Amino acid sequence: MSLPVVSPPFDAPDESPSVAGVLLAAGTSDRYGERNKLLETHDGDPLVRGAARTLLAAPVDPVIVVVGHEADRVAAALNGLDVELVQNDAYATGQASSVREGMRAVPDRADAAVVALGDMPFVAPATVGRLVDAYAAGAGDALAAAHDGHRGNPVCFDRRFFDALTDVTGDVGGRSILLDHGVLVDTGDPGVRRDVDEPSDL
Repeated sequence: MSLPVVSPPFDAPDESPSVAGVLLAAGTSDRYGERNKLLETHDGDPLVRGAARTLLAAPVDPVIVVVGHEADRVAAALNGLDVELVQNDAYATGQASSVREGMRAVPDRADAAVVALGDMPFVAPATVGRLVDAYAAGAGDALAAAHDGHRGNPVCFDRRFFDALTDVTGDVGGRSILLDHGVLVDTGDPGVRRDVDEPSDL
């Protein structure tokens, strides 16, 4: 099923919504090999630090980072950044457990949340801004960053989906919500389609 696509520029709203950022950084990096891919270096920073800095440079607040596998080492890689750490003890059950913990940590004041992945270091901060702008302009309540019409990450969910996101299971995250309600935001950023699964991806 193809999803509708919207493109910037987007009309500025009379009042800007409050949007939180949630970074998923709890996975085991099974496909990467022996090392934790989130701690591998790109442009001088561990992947997870670069991903967190992308959210910190975007119009989201607070930035919540969900940790699990090697939580102490991942937390150390984020030292000095203005992020809130949330522990996911069930990280081995799949991404949905991290989504669940992250959404539970989003403050009540937030109208929506952008969910990003710690293994996607090529996403530009402006791309997160485009998602927020699209949400603020009323383009949709479940938005996914896209490039050349193909869905990628990060994604943005309105608060009305928060309860459903805390009920997801396995390794699917919010995919079913996107398939049923999603709108693609054309970002012009190929980084939204590039994650790091193997050492060659860097």
